[in-house]
Amino acid sequence: MLAIFDKNVAKSPEALQNQDGGSVCALKDRFLPNHFSSLYPGAVVTNLGSSGFIACSLEKQNPLLPRLFAVVDDMFCIFQGHIENIQILKQQYGLTKTATEVTIVIEAYRTLRDRGPYPADQVVRDFHGKFAFMLYDCSTKNVFLAADVDGSVPLFWGTDAEGHLVVSDDVETVKKGCGKSFAPFPKGCFFTSSGGLRSYEFPLNELKPVPRVDSSGQVCGVTFKVDSETKKEGTMPRVGSVQNWSKQI
Repeated sequence: MLAIFDKNVAKSPEALQNQDGGSVCALKDRFLPNHFSSLYPGAVVTNLGSSGFIACSLEKQNPLLPRLFAVVDDMFCIFQGHIENIQILKQQYGLTKTATEVTIVIEAYRTLRDRGPYPADQVVRDFHGKFAFMLYDCSTKNVFLAADVDGSVPLFWGTDAEGHLVVSDDVETVKKGCGKSFAPFPKGCFFTSSGGLRSYEFPLNELKPVPRVDSSGQVCGVTFKVDSETKKEGTMPRVGSVQNWSKQI
C-alpha cells in the first residue's frame, strides 16, 4: 500500500523533514505512483487530485496480515492486518455481520468526524490486533493513519524533496521517494492532518523525536518515542459544528 499526500493536506512532523530533503518529488509526473505500479502491476492507483495519490495491491502480501481496500462516501481506506475483537466493534458501530476490518475503520473515523462520543485515541485504542491503516476523507481533506502498539505490520513514512508526505508498507518505495528522510511509523501512534502525530497508547504524553542512525553511521530520519516526563497541556474540547470537529480529529 502507498499514499502520497500533498504538504498542504498532511503536514509531516518537522523532525521528519530532513534538512537535505528527499531525493525526488514523489508527485511530479506521477513518479512514485508509477514506480509502485511497476513493482505491483495489478495495483489500484487512485488520483486524489491536488491532495495526492493512494494505491493498493493485493500482490506479494502476507496471508496472515491481509490488505483490504474500500471506498465509502468519498472516504478511501487501506487496512492491513486483522482485528481480534471485530465482533464487538461491529456491534459497537452498528455494522452487519459481513463487515470487515476496513469497514470498521471507516465507520470509526466517520463517528469521530461527526462528533462521536469518544476521543480519537480511545477509538484507535479499541482496535485489538495486528494492524496498520491509512485513510483519506475527500470531503474534509483529512488524513488518518495508525499502527498497532507492537508495530506488527510494517509501515514507513517520510517526506519527499518538496515536503509531501509519503506512507507505505514497502520500505524501498519510501526510500526511493524520501531519500534519508524516512522512518518506521511509530508504534502505538496515530496521525491526522490537523492533530499531527499522537500516541494513543499514552495519550497524555508528548512524543519526542530521536535521530535514527543507519548501518553506515549516518543520521537517517527519526523515530518518535513517548516522553514519560512531558504531559500534554490539556485535552481537546469537543465543541463546535460537525465541520469544525472534523478539522480537529
